[in-house]
Amino acid sequence: MKKYMFVMLAMSSCFILNAQRRGNNTDTAWKKIYRASATKINDLVHTKLDVKFDYDKSYLYGKEWVTLKPHFYPTDSLSLDAKGMDIKEISIMKGVSKSPLKYTYDGMMLNIHLDRTYKEGEKYTVYIDYTSKPNEVKAQGSAAISDAKGLYFINPKGEDKTKPAQIWTQGETEANSVWFPTIDKPNQKTTEEIYMTVPAKYVTLSNGLLVSQKKNADGTRTDYWKMDLPHAPYLFFMGVGEYSIIKDHLKNGKEVAYYVEKEYATVARKIFGLTPAMIECFEKLTGVPFPWAKYDQIVGRDYVSGAMENTTATLHQESAYQNARQLVDGNRWEDVISHELFHQWFGDYVTTESWSNITLNESFADYGETLWLQCHYGNDYGDEHIEGNRRSYISGGQGNAQKDLVRFYYHDKEDVFDGVSYPKGGAILHMLRNYVSDDAFFKSLNKYLTDNKFKSAEAHNLRLAFEEVTGKDLNWFFNQWYFSNGHPKLNINYNYGNGTTQVIVEQKTDKTWKLPVAIDIYNGANKTRYQVWVQNKIDTFTFNTPTKPDLVNFDGDKTLLVDKTDNKTADNFIHQWKYAPLYMDRYEALNYFSKNKMKELAEGLNDKYRGLKEFTLDKLADNTSLVTGDVLTKVEKLANGGSDKKVTAAALDILVKMKDKKYVPLFVKMVNDSSYTVAGAAFEGLNDLDPDDAFKAAKGLASDAKGKLGQLITGVIMAKATEADFDFIYNQYKNAPLNEAKLQLSATFASYLAGLKDAAKIKKGVEAIMVFRNVIPEEYRGFTDPSFKQAFSKITAAKSDNKELVDYINGLIK
Repeated sequence: MKKYMFVMLAMSSCFILNAQRRGNNTDTAWKKIYRASATKINDLVHTKLDVKFDYDKSYLYGKEWVTLKPHFYPTDSLSLDAKGMDIKEISIMKGVSKSPLKYTYDGMMLNIHLDRTYKEGEKYTVYIDYTSKPNEVKAQGSAAISDAKGLYFINPKGEDKTKPAQIWTQGETEANSVWFPTIDKPNQKTTEEIYMTVPAKYVTLSNGLLVSQKKNADGTRTDYWKMDLPHAPYLFFMGVGEYSIIKDHLKNGKEVAYYVEKEYATVARKIFGLTPAMIECFEKLTGVPFPWAKYDQIVGRDYVSGAMENTTATLHQESAYQNARQLVDGNRWEDVISHELFHQWFGDYVTTESWSNITLNESFADYGETLWLQCHYGNDYGDEHIEGNRRSYISGGQGNAQKDLVRFYYHDKEDVFDGVSYPKGGAILHMLRNYVSDDAFFKSLNKYLTDNKFKSAEAHNLRLAFEEVTGKDLNWFFNQWYFSNGHPKLNINYNYGNGTTQVIVEQKTDKTWKLPVAIDIYNGANKTRYQVWVQNKIDTFTFNTPTKPDLVNFDGDKTLLVDKTDNKTADNFIHQWKYAPLYMDRYEALNYFSKNKMKELAEGLNDKYRGLKEFTLDKLADNTSLVTGDVLTKVEKLANGGSDKKVTAAALDILVKMKDKKYVPLFVKMVNDSSYTVAGAAFEGLNDLDPDDAFKAAKGLASDAKGKLGQLITGVIMAKATEADFDFIYNQYKNAPLNEAKLQLSATFASYLAGLKDAAKIKKGVEAIMVFRNVIPEEYRGFTDPSFKQAFSKITAAKSDNKELVDYINGLIK
């Protein structure tokens, strides 16, 4: 699962792109509760479902035939997770006949007394007739999953004319047992059949292959989906709605398809069309062919998370939808697509045996994003992604540093989906790959996948696979990075003299880390590499150097997950920029030049990688005193357009800060660019220099304005809008992306609301602001809530004579 939430940190103005845990809980009893893998008494074997949907009541009427067998010990009972259901009948199947069974049910667990004692390996099938009532289930979700009701009816009665009627399911972690009784644990696996009866106008999607479709006399149709290979119950999926199905194929003929709403049919391939190439990449790297019969992707309205890797049928939230102009800037959803796809190997083919071991799912899926970028675009793209992981994890502070990667103690199973399991886990895999070598890393992954296929696993299975391939004992690595917490903090100093160079590494944490490190010593373009181990509080490494080196490059492969203070000189970093080849070498140098306001920062405009050009432009925007002469000429050239729209927009951002009237013609031209990002940057410049013309242009541009362009236009129009413009203003604010710009836009929107007379419109607007406020995790609201309170105070001050309205708004604030 890729849980996406853009969290605004007002103090640092940076975004964290990961699920965040729920707010601090004063209950600490969980710290003594060991979260073991679920005990296996019975094993799922096969699950057959026959379901119908009641759109008026949001019910599912289900019949289930679940086949099981005792895991080892004989048993005469069966316990199934079955949340909030009406149970009508439970029987044991004897051929085609049924014999009623006794059972007890508390609304969550279904405890069934079998007709006799069954022994190991002896299969039996239980029949259950039930009604699922997902909207009546009270199940707590997490910061990234707003609830856990398993089955979702979206606009089932068609009351919202702006939204299609859809049904989709969300099983992770243990919510699929809201819509069918099962042993809802990740260490269970079962094959599957589903008969889904739906109105004939809808298409359906589920796991496995669509075997048949049957038209019914009542205007419905029954689709039969079959999954011949076993997978975990949380990966079961149903999707229903009016979709266009865009079909693709792998080289071996397996079908790949994209289920999108009709208006996105023309861009579906631009959004999802790299999927076959991704599969080919992952097959080549792992040595394991795509293990399933097909692979489909579907987009669901109002989906409660980012995306979910249901076996053969990934579900994406509607943020995946992008129009042709948005895609000009690049596919913002590509990382998510690769993430969910890699889960088909790591998570679906081999599944974590417990939520404590979620790293086996999520850290690999996160690293799958890096692998795809390297495969398709090159190492600079992958290195930038993994560095983003490191920064994301470290920016989480002590909250992240205190958590083990394999976590046997947690408050709630949802809490393990966080900035440790995702970005830290991906960065750890990158270190492991560097330590053992590429060949050994991917051969070890092949062994892990092959040895554990269609099974569940724990982190030790991964360790053992690596140890068998490499012949190395890796307990030290796994104990340090998987079964413990935190990360090294290093202070690195250098001494030169008497024909030697010393590298002094001091560890600044209470724990002492063991780190294999490459140290590269440069003289001009010539590099000599030394392999060392950092493993003491202070390590001093001495090298014979007849002449003083131009650069000593600690961690020459730039793979360590460390918080380091590297006390190099400016000349060292200049040499690093010129001669050290990796993305991180150049990034570190440019970052140093920026912090020290050095003219060498502008060298980044000549970098071969677009990401570092954009980084350089962003830093120059903070140091405009460096933008003169030839540097300004280069920026102007980049601002006039090129192959990369984000680079163009970043160059325009610098010219906006210049506030020079000579750029008005450029801004006028670029405000009509095909890229929303470029057009948005140009519009900002036009608005700064000629606000009247910008306002005139705003309404003409508003009919097709998203992203930065849409937010800026909305702000300009809000400032001069009337009551009659409410619907436009409301929709622009409501649909704005969840980022820091929307936080700033909230104040402008509140000022607009304060000028309205219609209390119903004001309430509707205030509620939209609160919806946005409530997606921000509690631990960050200390930074953001003052902005919201200030925004609301504008309204309450303006409407002080309307006590009912003021009380309503104050109630929301409380």
